[in-house]
Amino acid sequence: MRVVVAQHAGICYGVERALKLAGEAADAGGPVHTLGPLIHNPQAVQALRDRGVEVADSVDQVVDGTLVIRSHGVDPAVIVQADAAGLAVIDATCPFVSTAQRHAADLAREGYAVVIVGEAEHPEVEGILAHAGGSALIVQRAVDLPARLPSKRVGVVVQTTQSPSRLEEVVAALLGSVNELRVFNTICSATAKRQKAADELARTVDVMVVVGGRNSGNTTRLAEICRAVNERVYHVETADELDPAWFADAEVVGVTAGASTPDEQIAGVIAAIEALNDDVR
Repeated sequence: MRVVVAQHAGICYGVERALKLAGEAADAGGPVHTLGPLIHNPQAVQALRDRGVEVADSVDQVVDGTLVIRSHGVDPAVIVQADAAGLAVIDATCPFVSTAQRHAADLAREGYAVVIVGEAEHPEVEGILAHAGGSALIVQRAVDLPARLPSKRVGVVVQTTQSPSRLEEVVAALLGSVNELRVFNTICSATAKRQKAADELARTVDVMVVVGGRNSGNTTRLAEICRAVNERVYHVETADELDPAWFADAEVVGVTAGASTPDEQIAGVIAAIEALNDDVR
């Protein structure tokens, strides 16, 4: 049984940067908290806890020390609140997310009705919504659009981990309903590359394994993309979840991983699959 890893897989620049900033804060000493999980990867978050970096649900829970803004970004009011509380703030917002926030704010300021293509309860989308003034429409598919739009001038931004097909679908539906449409494709390049590589690999292998947090939107979407072209797709967080029965009669196994999945987790899964060779022959 041969293991093939997708050309683009695993941790992206934004996540790597956030982990680096949090790690440096931990090394500097003193209380360190992240506002919510730094990234959507339970194992990486636990590793930070082991280094003394705790997770806070709100600024009010942090008495002193350093507060790290997670990669998904936040409402600007949160940073103002943290500054007022005397906390040292480290902004680890992914640069791609910051771009989406900036475009949403600009569109709202210029009088466009803002449409955000993304998941309403995702922290990244909540932050983009706040930058848009709190009144944007949030949709995942074209069917989520209201029959009557609030304006004939519409601006679109998209959650950085959404798929291009979702964005294209919503934009196509809007074209016939507005007089002016501005679209900012704020899907990050890392996401697009991982999705394309996962799709291509899943079409050529017997079994596909997707590695990453179950709370990770971009990892979940990789699994969805793979399942669209391959019936034998399994989403795991760690090597311990692998079931030898999944690989029965498999000659080639593909592996991909979400943008919040550290290299060591991917390596652990690959090693465990390769160790199964004797069991599935």
